[in-house]
Amino acid sequence: MKKFDFLNQFRDAVFVVNNHFDVVYKNNTFKKIFKDFSSLKKFSHGMNFDICPLNSENIATYSPVYHAITSSENFFAFVSFTFDNNQKKYYDLTAVKKSKYTIIFLTDVTASIESQSFQRHNSELKEQNRNLEEENEDLLKIKQKAQSQAIRIALINKVSNIIRESMDISTILQSALKELAIMFGAYRAYYAAFSQDRFFMEEVYGEKDELSGEKSFQLDDLTYERVMRKKISVSNCLREYVNAAPFKQSVQRVIVPVYHMQKLKGIIVLLSHQKKELNEELEILEAISAQLSNAITRAELYNKNLQTVNELKNTLKELKETQIQLINSEKMASLGQLVAGVAHEINTPTASIKSNNAIAAKLLVQIEDAELHDMLKELNDIDREAIQRISNIVTSLKKFVRLDEAELQEADINKELDLTLDLIRHETKNRIQIVKNYGEIPVIRCFPNMLNQVFTNILINACQAIEGEGTITITTEYKNDKLIVKIKDTGKGIPANRLDKIFTAGYTTKGVGVGTGLGLAICTKIIEKHGGEISVNSEEGKGSEFIITIFGK
Repeated sequence: MKKFDFLNQFRDAVFVVNNHFDVVYKNNTFKKIFKDFSSLKKFSHGMNFDICPLNSENIATYSPVYHAITSSENFFAFVSFTFDNNQKKYYDLTAVKKSKYTIIFLTDVTASIESQSFQRHNSELKEQNRNLEEENEDLLKIKQKAQSQAIRIALINKVSNIIRESMDISTILQSALKELAIMFGAYRAYYAAFSQDRFFMEEVYGEKDELSGEKSFQLDDLTYERVMRKKISVSNCLREYVNAAPFKQSVQRVIVPVYHMQKLKGIIVLLSHQKKELNEELEILEAISAQLSNAITRAELYNKNLQTVNELKNTLKELKETQIQLINSEKMASLGQLVAGVAHEINTPTASIKSNNAIAAKLLVQIEDAELHDMLKELNDIDREAIQRISNIVTSLKKFVRLDEAELQEADINKELDLTLDLIRHETKNRIQIVKNYGEIPVIRCFPNMLNQVFTNILINACQAIEGEGTITITTEYKNDKLIVKIKDTGKGIPANRLDKIFTAGYTTKGVGVGTGLGLAICTKIIEKHGGEISVNSEEGKGSEFIITIFGK
C-alpha cells in the first residue's frame, strides 16, 4: 500500500497488519531480513516472548505477533526469532495502533544483548544485573508455570472433547496417547489392558513395540505393587518389562494405572529419553487416567449393547425367514391337498362324460338323417375336445404341485415355464401377448415345484401390472455355467424408491387386504435355496424385468 511507503526510511524491519490479520505492507528492511516470509502464521511460529504477558485464555495469542495485533493499545515486547537455519536473533517489538492497522517495528538488539556480558565490570552494575537476573528467573518460572498450566488445561480439554465425540475405544486411546506423547516428549506411548496378572498391549503410538505373539507382558514386582496401589510409577529403567530386551541406555518410564471403581482396567506407559522431574505433570496424568477409565467403561457398555442389538436383529431376521419358510411350506401343502381333492372330484364325472361321449359317437352311425347326423357329430366333437382340455388341466395341476417330488431332480425349465403359462392362461387370454425367447438350455437339478411357484408369482404380478393390453416377454439362456430366466412386462413399473423394498417380507404395493407382501420374499428364499439370485430392473411407466440366475448343477 503506497500510503505506507514512508516506512522504507526506517532501518528497522517494519510490517503492517490489518484487523483481519492480513499483512498489507512490508518495508525493504523487513523483506531483506525475513526474505523467506510466506505467511503470518508461519512467521509467528518462529517468534517467542522473552517474558510472555499472560492476559489471554487463547493459547494462540501467546505468540508475540498475534498478541501485538489483538492488543487494544500500543504494545512493546522483547522477543526472539529463530530462522530456518536455527539462527536466533533478538528484537524490540513495538506495535503502534493506527485506525484499523497495526504497525509493528522490529529493532534488532542482538548485538547489544551479546555485548552486555562484556560490558558489566563494576560491582554496582553486576549487582543490579544479578538482581535483574533473579527477577527474570522468577518471572520465567511464573511464565513457564503458567504456560505449562495452560497447556495442561488445553490437553485435558482436548482429551475430554475426543472422549465426548467418539464411542470407539481405539480412536479414544490413539488420540489420548498421541497428546500425552507430545506433551511428555515420549518416543512411544501405549495402552495395555489388564487380565489375570498380565498386561496385553492394545493401542500403540510412536515407535513399534518389540513384543510378539499375544503381545502380553508382566511388570516387575515393585512396579506391579505400586500400580495395584493406584500409584503412578516414574522410574529410569534399563528394561521396559519382565524378560524384555535391555535398552541401550537408561529410559524414563512412566506407568499410569487406569482404574474403574476398584478394578484395574489397564495401564498407560510412556517411554522417553528425556529425564526430568515430574511433579505437577502427575496431576494431569491422574486426571486423564480418570477420564480414560470412564471412556473405556462407557465404550465397552456401548459395544456390548450394540452387540446385543445386532444379535436381536439377527434373531428377528431368522424368525422372519423361518416364518416365510413355514408359510411357503403350508401354502404348498394346502395347495397340494386342494389340487389332489379337486383332481379326484373332476376325474370321476369327467370319466363318465368321456364314456357317454364315446357311446354317443358309436350311435351316430345309426342316424339316417344327414343334417341331424352332422349336427350331433359336431356337438360330439366339441364335447370330446372339452373333455380332453379338462384332463390336460388336471394333469398340469398335478405336475405343478408335485407333492411326491420333494427331492432334487432334473427338469427342463423351458417346459416348466410352459406348464406355468398353461395354468395362468385365464390371466393372459385375449389381453396379454406372451413372447417366448427360449434358448437351448440343458436340464438342471432343482426343485421344479418350487421354481414353478416362483414363475407363477412373477407372471401373475406381471399380469396385474399391465392395465389393459400388453406384452410379457420370457427369455431363457445358459452361459458361463449359469441358467438365466428373464421375465419382462410392459406394465406400469415400480417407483425407484420402492425397488429395494419389494423383496422384503411384509412389503406390498397392492394395498391392505389385497397382497400379503410375502410372494417375492418367498421367491427370493426359493432361488437362494437353489444357490441363485433374483433381481429386478424397472422404470415407472415402462414396465419391469425380473432376472433369475441359477448356477447349473
